Amino acid sequence: MKKRLGFLDRFLTLWIFIAMLVGVSIGYFIPNTSDFINSFTSGTTNIPLAIGLILMMYPPLTKIDFSKMPQMFEKPKLLTASFFITWIVGPFLMFSLAVLFLRDFPEYMTGLIIIGIAPCIAMVIVWNELAEGNRVLTAGLIGINSLIQVFFFSLYAYFYLEVMLPLFGIKGLALNITISEIAQTVGIYLGIPFALAVVSRYTIKKILGDKWFNQKFIPFVSPITLIALLFTIVVMFSLKGEMIVDLPLDVLRIALPLVIFFAIMFTLMFIVSKKIGANYKDAVALSFTASGNNFELAIAVSIGVFGINSGQAFAAVIGPLVEVPALIALVNVAFWWKRKYFR
Repeated sequence: MKKRLGFLDRFLTLWIFIAMLVGVSIGYFIPNTSDFINSFTSGTTNIPLAIGLILMMYPPLTKIDFSKMPQMFEKPKLLTASFFITWIVGPFLMFSLAVLFLRDFPEYMTGLIIIGIAPCIAMVIVWNELAEGNRVLTAGLIGINSLIQVFFFSLYAYFYLEVMLPLFGIKGLALNITISEIAQTVGIYLGIPFALAVVSRYTIKKILGDKWFNQKFIPFVSPITLIALLFTIVVMFSLKGEMIVDLPLDVLRIALPLVIFFAIMFTLMFIVSKKIGANYKDAVALSFTASGNNFELAIAVSIGVFGINSGQAFAAVIGPLVEVPALIALVNVAFWWKRKYFR
């Protein structure tokens, strides 16, 4: 991506912070911005956000040779480590941080727990692409994580909200969400760009050939990822721009455990990957898959169960606002570790 984006990519962090500032400014200074954006909503799916995320993930997915995906099963140690850290360590770590930092703010605490039980299946594709990780491994991991999420999210919610909370002297909460509702969210944010990528990749290659696809089509669609990422950031920050300015301490309360979570998960997965013999590309894919969260699902669940103005929904929205700059920083950390440990 670096070679393709050139000037834009060299200042990626700057563009992201400008997009964040623009989003907050729009949300704070322009009245009823969030109401206007939320008017383009179908069920719990915000259409502008969905468009941004789908466009953001489409170019990286088109670059994946899906015929090579079975090769990921040739590395059982990597898969075992990934699933253990992603599905056992991750949710428990987020639960512990939420209880530790937000016990006195039960709505925010619940929002963070919901984020923690939903590993990332979307934007991880972009972070992996920016850090030059293994595309095929990333696609395989998020595909498997998607299926696990569809069938076990409700069970995880029951375990952490109704079983674990009372063990810490906190009143348990019932979270009623069906498999079909989760599948719908996963289908929109992952299924659509995945299907578009597969169809366009094989159709274009069949009609115009591999050379035209690689030399013309890929360079044409690649910048869409950055443009869509910046658009998505502006929309996300504008939705809660007024609250971010009016409730800065609440934002910081939610942000602190999230930053700790991202740092621990990324570092832990990277170290484990290196110890079990992963190369740089595989380590990056595993680390971003483990450290990111499916904020689309967390936001949809929080809004659907607790309401759009609830503390849970606010925490769920703050999640990606913290995740974006945090994981962009981790992209730079990954490159630094590459120079230091993967010469």
